[in-house]
Amino acid sequence: MATQTTAPGTTPPSHGEEPAQEPAQEAAADGYVQPDVDVEALQRLLDGRYAEVRALVRRNLVDNADILTDAETMSRGDYRERVKDLIVELAATGQTGMGFPTEHGGGGDPGASVAAFETLAFGDLSVLVKVGVQFGLFGGAIQQLGTRRHHDEYLPRLITGELLGCFAMTETGHGSNVQALGTVATYDVEAGEFVITTTREDARKDYIGNAAAHGELAVVFAQLEVGGEGRGVHAFVVPIRVDGEPAPGVRIEDDGLKMGLNGVDNGRLWFDGVRVPREALLNRFADVSEAGVYESPIDNPNRRFFTMLGTLVTGRVSVGAAGISASKVALAIAVKYALQRRQFEASDDEQESLLLDYGMHQRRLLPLLARTYALHFAQEELTSQLHDVLTGAADDEQTRRELESRAAGTKALGTWHATRTIQECREACGGAGYLAENRFTALKADTDVFTTFEGDNHVLLQLVAKGLLTDYASEFEDMDQLGMARFVAALAVDTVVEKTRVHQLLERVRDLLPGGDEWDQEAGLLDPEYQLAMLRFREEHMISGAARRLKRGVDQGMPAGAVFSRVQDHVIGAADAHMERLVLEAFVAKTRSLPDGDQKVALNLLCDLYALSVIEGDRAWFMEHGRLSVQRSKAISREVAALCRKVRPLAGDLVDAFGVPTEMLRAPELVGELG
Repeated sequence: MATQTTAPGTTPPSHGEEPAQEPAQEAAADGYVQPDVDVEALQRLLDGRYAEVRALVRRNLVDNADILTDAETMSRGDYRERVKDLIVELAATGQTGMGFPTEHGGGGDPGASVAAFETLAFGDLSVLVKVGVQFGLFGGAIQQLGTRRHHDEYLPRLITGELLGCFAMTETGHGSNVQALGTVATYDVEAGEFVITTTREDARKDYIGNAAAHGELAVVFAQLEVGGEGRGVHAFVVPIRVDGEPAPGVRIEDDGLKMGLNGVDNGRLWFDGVRVPREALLNRFADVSEAGVYESPIDNPNRRFFTMLGTLVTGRVSVGAAGISASKVALAIAVKYALQRRQFEASDDEQESLLLDYGMHQRRLLPLLARTYALHFAQEELTSQLHDVLTGAADDEQTRRELESRAAGTKALGTWHATRTIQECREACGGAGYLAENRFTALKADTDVFTTFEGDNHVLLQLVAKGLLTDYASEFEDMDQLGMARFVAALAVDTVVEKTRVHQLLERVRDLLPGGDEWDQEAGLLDPEYQLAMLRFREEHMISGAARRLKRGVDQGMPAGAVFSRVQDHVIGAADAHMERLVLEAFVAKTRSLPDGDQKVALNLLCDLYALSVIEGDRAWFMEHGRLSVQRSKAISREVAALCRKVRPLAGDLVDAFGVPTEMLRAPELVGELG
């Protein structure tokens, strides 16, 4: 049931907030009946098909909750050892092996693996990232890029944590541009071996998890050369330690102290003529015969490269999920604190008012809460799509391309949301939020890198845009940025523009919304079809505009690279608009699937708050493009404030439904007896 706690908390420094004009409990519209939230039922809805998996992870988190406090006093070396020991303990429970094949000791359920990782993000994030490196990146590369010989040799031991390894892709001089890596693997036909070499200083492998202390093997991505011919980037299993010491020809250096995640042993790797047997090539998509003949079922080298990387999409899906979970932790702390911390006398001369009764505090936290729910349901759809692709239930090329695009975009939105939400929640807790014991120190430091690993978010949105502009054409894998500009200018612009003609959108919405051509002025603000139409209009207008600008520049004789650089902001904006529309569609679909009742009413409030907050946040664009009058813009702002007041009595229950264990919140000063 919805509750409002009145117990006073301890008193950190002043927040400097002015009292609101009216308490939230008095702000409901005439005739509006406040719903009650069944927290257990809502948590079951959020946990979805993997409730048992999430329950296992929560139990494991509680059993090892002391790492959150111990991490603040341990040395970096002890912290790393503790994290390593813990992931081996987690492996023994079956939690970390759910995505691997059953014949090698796994659970055979990729969706369960993502759900477990997502829930693990409620706890210590060094443990999370170490799990991701070991079982997601290292193990995932061997599973997805290797064949039976690699699976039989490595998977049983890496699933248990007996064999620890690295995913050595990123180089100092090349991050997102994997095709330009400088590490080279040359095949020596006489010896039947590959020779792995770091060709120059900026080709060293960098930021590699498990490298500095614990990894025995690394999946090394390198340019393959066979018979003097370059064959592009391939992956090899390379020993980096023997009996705890660097393997012959391997140099290892610790990356040192980082902004966060100091329980993870990130390091640098150099290879000086390191020899590995021919069988070390992960050969699902290409192989080299003993005689030095290169063979691949995929003739096009660019398509081969992007197919190889596409099999590793689970990492992006998981990182986005972890960012959303970290946001849930921050919101649980900040909302619980705001339900007990009092400040100033606003409506009662005898006691100060609760923080969450102030309109500004509601405006700061509750749209973020709504967005977190929206992203949760979008992530749920993405995980289901990933599961279907990896299990073969839906594995055609178009579906894979769409999965890669959606994973990239959801990761970008989810991790940016985490950075913004954690900061806002920290500030909303005043001075108390600055204390390490109240969890925000670690949350901020450990999640900051989420926006740049598994792909820089801006680069990922370019991948989303590429799919939109080329409609996942057969040439999709072959295109870099210059290729995309040329393709759109030469072939696709008319198709893109025709698909996104405004009159076609208007025709589609006329049957759903009142007002005819004035639908954007006449439809109800809380009509989901209106909200979706607004986001579709923005998306389609921006995609069409990006295509026109690319074509115009190329037609004027400008180099394709220069054209793309000038249009890059527009391209990324179109991708962001596309993802916002997908998120809203996921939220609307979820609410529509629910039976009538208080739970549906509560989630509809959050869905409306999310949708109108998005429109309000970009109202300048909508006004510039004739889809939002001044009067309607003001009405949307008023409605957002009203929705915040309606959500306020539910806020405590809505964060409780996330199911974050009390031990993970810590924050004794902030959540107090609400914990």
